[in-house]
Amino acid sequence: MEFTLDLHTHTVASGHAYSTVQEMAKAAADKGLKLLGITEHAQGIPGTCDEIYFHNMRIIPRKMYGIDLMFGSEINIIDHDGTLSMEEEIIEKTLDIRIAGIHLPCYEVGTVTQNTNAYVKAIENPMIDIISHPDDSRIPIDYETIVDAAKENHTLLEINNSSLDSLSSRVGAWQNLQIMLQMCEEKKVPVVAGTDAHFSSAVGVFDHVEVLLEEMNFPEELVVNRSVDVLKQEILQHREIRKIGRD
Repeated sequence: MEFTLDLHTHTVASGHAYSTVQEMAKAAADKGLKLLGITEHAQGIPGTCDEIYFHNMRIIPRKMYGIDLMFGSEINIIDHDGTLSMEEEIIEKTLDIRIAGIHLPCYEVGTVTQNTNAYVKAIENPMIDIISHPDDSRIPIDYETIVDAAKENHTLLEINNSSLDSLSSRVGAWQNLQIMLQMCEEKKVPVVAGTDAHFSSAVGVFDHVEVLLEEMNFPEELVVNRSVDVLKQEILQHREIRKIGRD
């Protein structure tokens, strides 16, 4: 399939990535993408940007080199109740795209039940669009519960290309994603692929994801990267449904 968008990338602002916004945007254009998401790490990750960075993102153009840009954050899930490491006001008022994930520097690993609950609470949060890399065996979870929650709340689960790379510090991603994708196919739950690029040359490179999807014969219609319109519709549906539920 053709990957038209990459929503999960980081620039120098995240502290351990090595390209600028313009370099990432140029790389995305060169790869033929139509949409690039730049999602800096929220506070809690060593060396990342302060909150003022997100407040000031309004000054950045939302189109460069002929492609659309969305700016947001990969926010940390910091406890078993799914608490986020960013204030609601910042999330709602400054972020075009909202990703939440567990990173070991910011989270104390619990039981399968506790870890699963942390993810489910983030999935249920109307401010969160995507759950990043729920694939690490060091943080064991119940995948059926996660997939069911994603389906109910129209929250996207990520297939992280970086997790599948041999250089990744995450453990068991290939096997875990196979389990997750099988359940997503059975329950017709859409997913999103993300590169988690920390350098411009990795933008739009879904080499490991492509192999996994082909090996599993995963339905193309369940991968939102095929269309910017499909992606935006999924995000809008999630935010509206959860807003209604909250009201």
